[in-house]
Amino acid sequence: MTHRLILIRHAKSSWDDPFGDDHARVLNHRGQASAKAIGGWMANKGYMPDIVLCSDAARTQETAALIIGQLAPAPPVKLSGRLYHAAPETILDLLRRQSAATIAIIAHNPGIGMLANALVNTPPDHRRFSDYPTCASTVIDFEIGSWAAVQPRTGRCADFVVPRDLIGTTGHDID
Repeated sequence: MTHRLILIRHAKSSWDDPFGDDHARVLNHRGQASAKAIGGWMANKGYMPDIVLCSDAARTQETAALIIGQLAPAPPVKLSGRLYHAAPETILDLLRRQSAATIAIIAHNPGIGMLANALVNTPPDHRRFSDYPTCASTVIDFEIGSWAAVQPRTGRCADFVVPRDLIGTTGHDID
């Protein structure tokens, strides 16, 4: 049975208050545009998660809301404090406890990018995959019976995109 994982790094957040609470930072205008673009890309490609696991930080929740706003029907979102700046092993542990066939996870670097790199058997031919910029999104397919069986280097990278691929370089400085 095919299981699909969509790993998304949160969109670009605001640093208007460099001394503010990191957990409370929200997206800047560029991040909002990026998240909407990723949601549109997911909808156009038919990448429809059954559930979204999301860090409980403000910027990941806002990223999730903007992405989900482009999807119909909207999947449920499950917030987890364990995903806030989580190590790849923590994210993988949460994934292995899930039962839905298609799961999106919205979290933070370096953990989310490290997990994407660890799970694919062959990385995509994209110069930004290794550094996993804001709102980078990887779609990984696994031929497994359940998420409990997922192992490193067993996923096939079905797709990878960064907002710049979708929005372009004119008008906005999207990374």
